[in-house]
Amino acid sequence: MTAAPSPRVDRFAELSSEELRVRLREALALYVTAMRYPKGTVEQRAPMWLAHMLRAGWRCVAAFDSDDRMTGIAYGYRGSPGQWWHEQVRRGVTENRGPAVAEAWMSDYFELTELHVLPDRQGQGIGEELVRRLVSGADTANVLLSTPEGPSRAWRLYRRLGFDDVLRDYQFTGDPRPFGVLGRPLPL
Repeated sequence: MTAAPSPRVDRFAELSSEELRVRLREALALYVTAMRYPKGTVEQRAPMWLAHMLRAGWRCVAAFDSDDRMTGIAYGYRGSPGQWWHEQVRRGVTENRGPAVAEAWMSDYFELTELHVLPDRQGQGIGEELVRRLVSGADTANVLLSTPEGPSRAWRLYRRLGFDDVLRDYQFTGDPRPFGVLGRPLPL
């Protein structure tokens, strides 16, 4: 007996904050699966994702299969002083590369906050299409993101899209893993 073929990506769609709220459990389950986090992470992350939806310039793009199941999601917003990630990265870049480099990258940027694709869908171009669609509507000079260090599909994707090192082997407060902060000028 052979397995039935899995549904393909049928469509990409930009989601409003209301549309994402309706599908938040599904989106967070996708996130937990893609990141291989414990299931309890959903309850921990939901308030943060809801708060992010209120930020200036917030945008979300998702991929759906032919059964309308979410197979990928990406969202982000305009980064600005006072946001946790902004303050962490600015401090790290300033300490490691100087205030001029921090200012050049962080004075006008879109933060690609989340990008996740179901593991059985990775390597099929979904992540790249999500990034392209998400940042195509950004009205900033740069796009920045952070990702755990180490060889991964995510790193290959970001390099293929022309992202450069902004800060390497950075440890965010509260997370023992080293991260790379990557950026590139917009448009892609």
